[in-house]
Amino acid sequence: MNRIAAIATNALRLLPRATIILILLAAPVLAVPMMRADTSHTIEAPAHKNTTVGFVLLISLQRG
Repeated sequence: MNRIAAIATNALRLLPRATIILILLAAPVLAVPMMRADTSHTIEAPAHKNTTVGFVLLISLQRG
């Protein structure tokens, strides 16, 4: 009986640490579906302006 009580108290001492570690490991995994569900805040890059200044400089440097 004394051995069973020792094992039980040892398990109860480790239980809070184990739950904290599991919460810390599971938090990012559980946060991903919540972030994917909210599509109203989409960040998009501005449209790239197609400028040919680089090409003009390249041609003018090759001629010079």
